[in-house]
Amino acid sequence: MQHRVEQAAAYVLHTRPYRETSLLVDLFSLEYGRLSLVANGARRPSSKRRHHLQPFQAIQVSWRGRHELKTLQSSEVPSVFMPLTGTALLCGLYVNELLQRLLPPAEPCPRLYLYYTYLLNELQHQQDIEGALRTFERQLLETIGYGIAFDAIQADISYTFDPHIGFTPVANALGPYLGAHLLEIAEDRYENLIVRRIAKRLMREALSLVLGDKPLKSRELFLNYGRSA
Repeated sequence: MQHRVEQAAAYVLHTRPYRETSLLVDLFSLEYGRLSLVANGARRPSSKRRHHLQPFQAIQVSWRGRHELKTLQSSEVPSVFMPLTGTALLCGLYVNELLQRLLPPAEPCPRLYLYYTYLLNELQHQQDIEGALRTFERQLLETIGYGIAFDAIQADISYTFDPHIGFTPVANALGPYLGAHLLEIAEDRYENLIVRRIAKRLMREALSLVLGDKPLKSRELFLNYGRSA
């Protein structure tokens, strides 16, 4: 990793207080992957950085440091990201938590970065949120080496799924995943309500392997939001 980086494109994933007046900032950058920076003085009322360093915000950042925790030198906002609300906000927090949990630090993922940009656009405009979310989950699994293999799927056969071994045909029975639906998922086609439902189940099963037993905080937020709604 370079000692100093200038004007790198990134998104803010999460911030938390650090010492008396600073922030720890988790970023997803185009060229450097997931990074953690110290933003000195960012919590001071007079600091402009506190307005830049909001989740989902696209920024241009400069930093220095040879170790895993860098020091933020400057940040600029190309355009202000309108705040997410409701379900879109919860989906955004869920995706950011996935990136924080699953992406190894300092490994570039330019393709996934583009899919993240696409997802944020869908969340902001409240358009195809569910389809964009499933597409992103699948791309994330591919990126970290746990991609779902659809190459042997046949449309007229039903399957079970185990995240350790993949799909297994079901003989003389109706399995939970019909091949025709799986082939639509493989092509990121989510117009069919049934496909959307089974894709959600499939991605949750696949992600369970890499997430382990530690629950996602964002899922608890979803549950609380559902109760209040």
